[in-house]
Order: sequence, then structure tokens, then C-alpha cells
Amino acid sequence: MNLTPTVFILDDDASILRAMTRVLQVDGFVTRTWTSARTFLAEHDPSMPGCLLTDLVMPEMTGLQLQKELRSQGCERPIIFITAYGNMEAAVEGMRAGAVNFLPKPVRRDALRDSVRDGLSKDAALRAASREKQRVFELLETLTAREHEVLELVALGFLNKQIAATLNIAEKTTKVHRGRLMQKMHVKSAAALAKLLIDVESPLIRSAMADPQRPVSLTSDNQSIV
Repeated sequence: MNLTPTVFILDDDASILRAMTRVLQVDGFVTRTWTSARTFLAEHDPSMPGCLLTDLVMPEMTGLQLQKELRSQGCERPIIFITAYGNMEAAVEGMRAGAVNFLPKPVRRDALRDSVRDGLSKDAALRAASREKQRVFELLETLTAREHEVLELVALGFLNKQIAATLNIAEKTTKVHRGRLMQKMHVKSAAALAKLLIDVESPLIRSAMADPQRPVSLTSDNQSIV
């Protein structure tokens, strides 16, 4: 698989497509081109790094419709819109949905280059965040049920004595579970653990923070699991 960051260019006007491709390639960017939005969707591989440079007004579907379709598929591909017919309402809608920029035709070379660089940087950041989230979720899967319970309370700032009382287990046992889960999660402090879970938007910690007075995922009979 080609993992070189690529600028995916879509415009139903072949002459404009050639012009933008030529300019971007001179600036050192790798490009792929389409004149059909539907063909692009059929051939698009979300796993490939890069950004999309697309016309806003096209016969098969608009750029905004294409953006919505990609998002409905779970693809957060950074998009740069270009158009000679754009309006402020369309620009605002596109930007709210995550567009990198909205460029009027004729597009200035420096604006195009800077927007593409921003798009590729945003894509790289999104992919790095996704990899980190996957890494954390894989670490979470290594925890036992009891370690998950202790983790939630540690991340919320509970002390060992409070955790022991909440879970109805010995404080010594709490320390053992806490030590093991911190080792498995590769963190050394409660603050680092909380930040890790918040950064990856863990549903586990989000659920606990929704009601910090009520620990989540406890055993129904509140009996000790050691």
C-alpha cells in the first residue's frame, strides 16, 4: 500500500484539474485526480494518508454532499473546497463540518500550497491520534474487571482508602490492583492516567466523569473480587 501523503484532486473541469495538478507537482506534492465524484467515492481508500481538494459545484454531487458522504462512512478526510460559485453560507457549512479552507477561483498558488500543507498536517495529526486511541484501547483490554473499576476511580482522583471503601475491598488489595493497572497502562501517576483516557476520549472515563459521585461498572452485589 502506498502510504505517501497524497493530494486527491476532484474537479469536473479537466483543464482546471490539469492546471492544479501541474502546480502542486511542481511544489513537490504527490497527486491523484478524478473528474467524477462518484468514481472518486468508489475508488477512495480512507486508509491512504492525504487531503482532498475538490470543486464545490459539480454535476453528480456538490462538494458539500461529498463531504457529508465521506463523514457518513466514518472518514474524516481533510477537505479544501475550491469554487467560482461559492457563497458565504456554503463556506460556513463546509468549515463547520471540518473543511480546511474554502478557496475562490482563480486560486492563488501560494494560498493553494498553504492550504494543502495544512490539509496534510491535519490528516497526519488525525491519524496519529487514531493510532494512539487504538493503542490505549488495546491496553485497556488487558485489564481485569476489578482493575477497570479501580482505574475509573484512580482517574477521578480517588485515594486508595476511598477506592477500597467504595469497592468494599481491603486497602492492601487496592494497592495491588492499582500497581498492576498502572503498569499495564504504562503510566506512573493518576494525573497521567486521567490525561491518557481524556485524550483518547475513552467512553470508560467519560461515563465515570458524567457522575463522579457514582462509580460505574461495579459488581451488582458489591462483593469483593480479588
